[in-house]
Amino acid sequence: MRKTRNILQKLINPFTNPHDSDLTRCFKPQLIGDQGRLGDGREVAVKRLAVGSRQGENQFANEASLLSGVQHKNVVHLYGFCIHGDDRLLVYEYVANESLDKILFSSSEECPKRAELNWQRRYSIILAVAKGLLYLHEGTHIPIIHRDIKAANILLDQRWVPKIADFGMARLFPEDESHVNTRVAGTNGYMAPEYLMHGSLSPKADVYSFGVVVLELVMGRQCHSFAPLPGTDAKNLLEWAWKLYKEGRFVEMVDPEIQPNLDQDQVITCVHIGLLCTQAEPKQRPDMRRVGIIFSKKPSTLEEPSRPGIPGHRYTNRSHFTSESLDSSRISSSIGSGIGSSSDSTLTPSTSASASASSSKGKASGSSSAQESICTYNDTS
Repeated sequence: MRKTRNILQKLINPFTNPHDSDLTRCFKPQLIGDQGRLGDGREVAVKRLAVGSRQGENQFANEASLLSGVQHKNVVHLYGFCIHGDDRLLVYEYVANESLDKILFSSSEECPKRAELNWQRRYSIILAVAKGLLYLHEGTHIPIIHRDIKAANILLDQRWVPKIADFGMARLFPEDESHVNTRVAGTNGYMAPEYLMHGSLSPKADVYSFGVVVLELVMGRQCHSFAPLPGTDAKNLLEWAWKLYKEGRFVEMVDPEIQPNLDQDQVITCVHIGLLCTQAEPKQRPDMRRVGIIFSKKPSTLEEPSRPGIPGHRYTNRSHFTSESLDSSRISSSIGSGIGSSSDSTLTPSTSASASASSSKGKASGSSSAQESICTYNDTS
């Protein structure tokens, strides 16, 4: 433990004990996500890690050391750590809103904030999480693989800006390697097939998880609690999304609570990205830089995905649709005519780029513009 302490003290700010004078309230041992305040007035969230095992000690050291040099507006900021007796505390910036899962997967009655999670906010969250992941994969000294990207690990601040959180299972990734073999750790439904089944880990595992989150935001459904719907043989969220995509049934794909006033090009692009990111073979998934480029393209120019990869299944990937192929105008007509949109939203994707730009009314309250291009995510503020 002394070695761990010495390493961490060189990296980030150590607080001497849980009742440090910098922390104006005491932390109750039974709480995991406690809240406090630093001497300079900054609110903080304190994460207390389980102790008594090498795994818990390693998780603490891993999370603290990996985040020591990370500075990005879409990644939660670590202020410091505390090692005192059996206490292992990580002191983070306080993120005032809920985690994404608590809002997205609740009813409006259970969580009134869900009514505020409109399409423009969801789209902005997708863009911002993509920026955060690109930074982790390409913007740090050594690439970081999060390994557990999911809605529960995306925190939302007062302005609905998302922050990627919980780096207890994250791994550094050597740039000269195509993948590493490692112990499998993550959440069912979000883990890429090659990682879950064979322990083969690369940044494309995070890409897969990101694709699942994108589809969850579009559909308003949670991947690992998906209940088969009457009249369909789809057993999970990805199969259901793929079936609806093939048949052009975009109206049924989109969360009913956000169907009015959608930007059809944005929805089509997000569905494409969700399916491309969840392809069975890692090499068929785009990296996060490529995802940024895809966001800036017209839907009519996007490559067609094949059936998504689901752990335990073996699919023959096809680069093109067969008799079930869709043309872009059919996709656009389906979504434009079925989702309470204005008459000009039925334009085909190839002609609707300017209409899309004019139909988006700037910024949603407290969120970044939905028209923001993430091809330029070199900002790390």
